[in-house]
Amino acid sequence: MSPTEPRPPMSKAEYVYSVLLDEIRTARIPGGTALRAGEVARRLGVSVTPVREALRRLEKDRLISYEAHHGATVVDLGDEALAEYYGLRAVVEGLGARLAADRITPEELAGLRELHASMAEDAAHGRHDRLGEQSRRFHLRIVDIGGPAFLGAHARSVRNSFPVPAEASLWLDEAQVKAQLEAHESILAALASGDAETAERVMIDHVRRAGDYRQQH
Repeated sequence: MSPTEPRPPMSKAEYVYSVLLDEIRTARIPGGTALRAGEVARRLGVSVTPVREALRRLEKDRLISYEAHHGATVVDLGDEALAEYYGLRAVVEGLGARLAADRITPEELAGLRELHASMAEDAAHGRHDRLGEQSRRFHLRIVDIGGPAFLGAHARSVRNSFPVPAEASLWLDEAQVKAQLEAHESILAALASGDAETAERVMIDHVRRAGDYRQQH
């Protein structure tokens, strides 16, 4: 599908899946919560059938599980899963940065710099609540550049696999913001110079530091 072609309308099952995925990913529906198809259907204004389809997809994503007499329950992941999550993110996003350094175009680099500048402006004006989503876009855009065939989709799958409550974002911690923006600047410099090794190393360290912060808080 070309960028100019209209996207097909979202099915009801896709709509339910996207809503529940976002609510689970951001921990607005916390781990251990029971998801009853009828209640979800009433809340989202759809029938039970698309809800059941969405729940099957979420089970395949390992975000929910089915237990006898309990039905669907959001998976409650612990510290070991948290460490694995950030470790996997570091590997995938680090590889994405390495590959991006070899193939990034001037236009793509300009787009990343524009996004970083927007983050810096928001940080300067205390709009920290906007930084987490912008950082997500910054990271995924780099991985998309480095690995458009497989890596970008894999990076999204990894990020969607572990809930990150909005209040747990390190971007809300003013003491962390400066260091994180400096890491982004270092990644941009490595991409601009085609330094694949440095781009990968800085990205891995950047993601691991985020994991350390999450574990401590």
